[in-house]
Amino acid sequence: MKGQDRTPKLRFKGFSDDWEQRELGEIVEITMGQSPSSENYTDNPDDYILVQGNADMKNGRVVPRVWTTQVTKEARRGDLILSVRAPVGDIGKTDFEVVLGRGVAGIKGNEFVFQSLGKMKQNGYWNKLSTGSTFESINSNDIKEAKIFIPKEKEQKKIGSYFKQLDNTIALHLGKVDALKQIKKGFLQQLFPRNGKNVPGVRFTDFHDEWEQCKLGEVSSRHDNLRIPITASNRVTGTTPYYGANGIQDYVEGFTHDGEFILVAEDGANDLVNYPVRYVKGKVWVNNHAHVLQAKEKKSDSIFLMYSLQNTNIEPFLVGGGRAKLNANILMNLEILMPSLEEQLEIGIFIKKIDDSIFIQQKRVEQLKTLKKSYLQNMFI
Repeated sequence: MKGQDRTPKLRFKGFSDDWEQRELGEIVEITMGQSPSSENYTDNPDDYILVQGNADMKNGRVVPRVWTTQVTKEARRGDLILSVRAPVGDIGKTDFEVVLGRGVAGIKGNEFVFQSLGKMKQNGYWNKLSTGSTFESINSNDIKEAKIFIPKEKEQKKIGSYFKQLDNTIALHLGKVDALKQIKKGFLQQLFPRNGKNVPGVRFTDFHDEWEQCKLGEVSSRHDNLRIPITASNRVTGTTPYYGANGIQDYVEGFTHDGEFILVAEDGANDLVNYPVRYVKGKVWVNNHAHVLQAKEKKSDSIFLMYSLQNTNIEPFLVGGGRAKLNANILMNLEILMPSLEEQLEIGIFIKKIDDSIFIQQKRVEQLKTLKKSYLQNMFI
């Protein structure tokens, strides 16, 4: 291997030595998980936290979800957790003493190793090892024999410290997103009537009338007849957002709808609790997995209708088995409460300001994540 291949493209001043290639098992202690008996699983936070896989990690951290009374394999506070089953290679840290299920491995590694494993995941390293197996997974030897380039300890600490600070900044903005979402949730509960009442708990000044119950079809029209699905291979790249059940899937030439609309997932929703409902404006292309509604003039406001539907539990109205579906007739016959158009506008404007703030924070998170991906590629080998 050439000398230049043993140094990263980008590094801090004062470091010029070649990096050394080692097997992961030579530099860290690895513990493969072993699942406790399912009869020992509990929902008692006083028991041992059980980490079984990706579902127990969020944004690179263990999030307690399941507990157990049986200790099999353990990881200590600060250890790294690697997913060894689909999705293979997801990496996180634990701030707790945890029991390791067979879907994960515990690794005693520093911040540099943690970020190196993140880069390996980003580059698809583990997926290549698991390709072809009946059940996507990696084993102990795969992990121990994984090749990793490491600099001397001082440079490891410098790199690790930099990426830890970057991760903390990302976490800070993610925390702001979560806080804003909770604020929005609280206002949705307060600004819309609940528990059979026909007035909300909180109202803007000068609004006192009771809300009127009506069917969604009385205050909106449906434009599903204009939808056109296009397979990925037949799409012509353009600037028009191409919407499916869960949002934008692509950008294409042309459009199916032009104006203000509310898109409601018909089938294939990825979250039945926070059911996909979104407001769109301008030229859009919608496939046949999202219903297209438009507020009726002088009766309803599009943005208010979106929030009203977001505040409605859609799940009980879904039909079908594995791929739950919201039939058009059921949707248009949903009973909703409507205030005056003026109050609708006030509510819509107020909550949309929160949504706009959420969008700004989410955009910042995506920018930071993109920056981190670039640095991982250039500051590691």
